[in-house]
Amino acid sequence: MVQTLFVILWVVLVTLFFSLVAIFGSLIDRKGELPHKIARIWSRSILAGSRVRVLVKNLSNIDPSRSYIYMSNHQSAFDIPVLLAYLPVQFKWLAKAELFKIPLFGFAMRRAGYISLDRSNLKSAISSLKKAAETIKKGVSVIIFPEGTRSRDGKISPFKKGGFVLAVEAGVPVVPVIIHGTRSIMSKNRLRIRPGQVVLEIGKPIETSQYSRKNRDDLLKRVRQIIIESFENGKNLA
Repeated sequence: MVQTLFVILWVVLVTLFFSLVAIFGSLIDRKGELPHKIARIWSRSILAGSRVRVLVKNLSNIDPSRSYIYMSNHQSAFDIPVLLAYLPVQFKWLAKAELFKIPLFGFAMRRAGYISLDRSNLKSAISSLKKAAETIKKGVSVIIFPEGTRSRDGKISPFKKGGFVLAVEAGVPVVPVIIHGTRSIMSKNRLRIRPGQVVLEIGKPIETSQYSRKNRDDLLKRVRQIIIESFENGKNLA
């Protein structure tokens, strides 16, 4: 319990500090590259304070000069700092609107160019996806948790369709990302943080040129199957 209290205090302090730094950085760099670098340092400081080690597998599957839609499984709140710290590319988050309501942190996210998705309002959700598609077409990568929220039971939850609409609209490859081990560090149902090792596995890009809105569900099933198989096969990696 002492470990958990220390990490919570550490996260609050570094989040406050780096949110202020990120806001200041966004005034200098409107493209969001500097705030993203600051967010990467924030993430590494959280992982270091939590004694979480990360191993990255198959990084060579991606070309840092290309834009992609990264789709990751979602097991824990620690998935976010793991991705920010160890996915070494520029990307924007397509994140639920609630995160943007967090004081200071949410403002920093907006200044960094992250995209808010309000799933409670269909019109707003469609507008968010169109905005994200335009951002991607300009050469920016986006990362999505297609499950929508953290898994409650440790299994891969059903995927929501919005990210796949975005993929066929933007016409860029989808990269499956599989995170192993974050649930044992902190699960959704328990406020307890343990040190440990995480494996971040990068899948091969899936071209979306053969998909359209009519068969987007086929793309969803393909990506989900890849993530499930890799997640099940890698349960002993972390």
